[in-house]
Amino acid sequence: MSKKVLVVDDEKLIVKGIKFSLEQDGMEVDCAYDGEEAVKLAKETEYDVVLLDVMLPVYNGYEVCSMIREFSNMPIIMITAKNDDMDKILGLEYGADDYVTKPFNILEVKARIKAIMRRSSRSKEPEENGKKKVVCKDLTLDGESRRIFIKDREINLTAKEFDLLELLLMNPGKVYSREKLLNVVWGYEYPGDVRTVDVHVRRLREKIENNPSDPQYVHTKWGVGYYFKG
Repeated sequence: MSKKVLVVDDEKLIVKGIKFSLEQDGMEVDCAYDGEEAVKLAKETEYDVVLLDVMLPVYNGYEVCSMIREFSNMPIIMITAKNDDMDKILGLEYGADDYVTKPFNILEVKARIKAIMRRSSRSKEPEENGKKKVVCKDLTLDGESRRIFIKDREINLTAKEFDLLELLLMNPGKVYSREKLLNVVWGYEYPGDVRTVDVHVRRLREKIENNPSDPQYVHTKWGVGYYFKG
């Protein structure tokens, strides 16, 4: 089954070029030119990836990202202004999984999309022994349904937040550098920024920790990386 991508940008020439390039790789591509249309399409279809520009009519990209996160954890890649660190960080804070900057090389965009798709496909593949339900203190991770619970309350994680927590939880005490987490969680050839990891860890802690500044699950090894300790 071909992968489905939603491309959202008000610059129609850019959308046309991205659509053509992705279709050449066998993907199905829907297009939206404002935030309202993007949210409508995202409610109607579960996309494998949403490529979302920050600057949009009606609702901006941050608003669209936040709205989609209310009903879906489909992967979102934000398109931000070149070298604007605030755009990048804000996109991640609103729930995006990744970002690319304008002007971009279409090959980089395709690499980011395919990295997310590869990781998503691996996470959905059944394992021979079956994905286990793991309990640690008040936290329960159900690998089969990809759901997280704190006590009896379900925690809504994005796909990347879940992948990050699952990797750390399944390897307790093992310290992962930011670069290693980028490679494993975002894709082996991921050309990303280590701040992506920091923002995702911070968001994850805000969701699963009683006190994010004094975490009981996801810990920092200063100068090295992150590890899980229940």
